[in-house]
Amino acid sequence: MRVLLWHVHGSWTTSFVAGDHDYVVPVTPDRGPDGRGRAQTWDWPASVREATPEQLRDEELDVVVLQRPHEIELVREWTGRRAGTDLPAVYLEHNSPTGHAVATEHPALGVDALRDTVIANVTHFNAMAWVCGQHPTRVVEHGIPDPGPRWAGDDPSLAVVVNEPVRRTRVAGSDLVLDLAGDLPVHAYGMGTDKLGQLAERAGRGGLSRRTCHDLTQAELHDRLGRHRAYLHPYRWTSLGLSLVEAMTIGMPVLALASTEAPEAVPPEAGVVSNDLGRLRATARRWLADPDEAARYGGAARAHALRRFGLPRFLADWDHLLKEATA
Repeated sequence: MRVLLWHVHGSWTTSFVAGDHDYVVPVTPDRGPDGRGRAQTWDWPASVREATPEQLRDEELDVVVLQRPHEIELVREWTGRRAGTDLPAVYLEHNSPTGHAVATEHPALGVDALRDTVIANVTHFNAMAWVCGQHPTRVVEHGIPDPGPRWAGDDPSLAVVVNEPVRRTRVAGSDLVLDLAGDLPVHAYGMGTDKLGQLAERAGRGGLSRRTCHDLTQAELHDRLGRHRAYLHPYRWTSLGLSLVEAMTIGMPVLALASTEAPEAVPPEAGVVSNDLGRLRATARRWLADPDEAARYGGAARAHALRRFGLPRFLADWDHLLKEATA
């Protein structure tokens, strides 16, 4: 098939475009949010083509994968077709509701052209939480290419990956990172982590590394993460961060809050999932002092991630869903 989708989430899209289809990604001169084009820090296959809004008018498209509400209008403006009516569509929902957890209507509701469009959620938590009315819903859990067992754990510290940790303090759990950094070594990766370092300095949280790493390729990030003893996933409210899945896949033991989908994604043998910060801190201290125990948890994490979040299952699920949408 020829699939239209916007480059919204780089890691997720990297997995999606590994399939057997042709993929068209919009590109604009500024490569802004609605026209990023091909990835710059991920290795995408030649089957991913860029197209300007003008070129999209002449594209022979089979299906569009929507990911944001305003893309419904962009499809009409840029292709001259209506998503869900003239052009088969799937609405992919990456996120958990940002409004009331049990009363937030999905943005596809009320769009007449999308009334029969499948809403595909990346977690069962999302499928449960969103109000989707009569829309058919599916769950296609994350899948990632195997980066290989990269965990060495020779750096006795915790790693966390978060973009814009200061702006997203409560959601991302940045305040919890600062708390743990009061007496534990923590290294944060992602855009805006320099600002988190400044907060740590003012708060006297000396355990947070001052180094900032926001421009690494995916392979470089995996190599860096693998040096740390364990991975910390402090998000209070998120769908299911791909960084958590990637950390498990490279063989890292993980610490996570017991919120949204994390309790389902991380089995007991792969790490500790708890809302008790004291328990997370105690486990981190134990792993930092005992690399052998950390290695056992990390090995189990990798085995679980390969079984549950492998790329072949992910691509097969999407093939089935795209065929359903275009039938």
